[in-house]
Amino acid sequence: MIIKATENDIPTIQHLAKKSWNSTYAHILEQKQIDYMLGLMYSESTLKTHFKNPNYQYYLIQEDEVFLGFIGFEFHNEPETTKLHRIYFLKEAQGKGLGKKALEFVKTETEKAGDKRLTLTVNKNNDAKKFYESQGFKVYDVAIFDIGNSYVMDDYLMEFIIAK
Repeated sequence: MIIKATENDIPTIQHLAKKSWNSTYAHILEQKQIDYMLGLMYSESTLKTHFKNPNYQYYLIQEDEVFLGFIGFEFHNEPETTKLHRIYFLKEAQGKGLGKKALEFVKTETEKAGDKRLTLTVNKNNDAKKFYESQGFKVYDVAIFDIGNSYVMDDYLMEFIIAK
């Protein structure tokens, strides 16, 4: 089940982010960088800012009354483009088809919003790239983003074109 999140769900989002990031990125990034990025991207003030933006959407993914993941995306991030900022699941949720359902949901919401393109970034060492490609995403560029504290994100930029 995909449920629209509210500001009251910030602790749940933070909990899911911490657990999923620590399992997803443990073999890619140093723990210090994971902790830094979690603090930067999932602080209460950052998340509250997202919730105040009417184009920024958060949804929780639930199965059997248990929250297993979340998605965060932003309509009109660029002209006619929705950006998928966050899609994370707990380790125990993987292989259940929830990622596919969540991406289909975001694609549908992107189309409803009138955007024609869905973009995301994925770390160059993250196996999720293969998953995104299996769902129709293509790499259109690469980028290195300076995120402060002498850390960078070295990512593939991927897109999915919404068929009309």
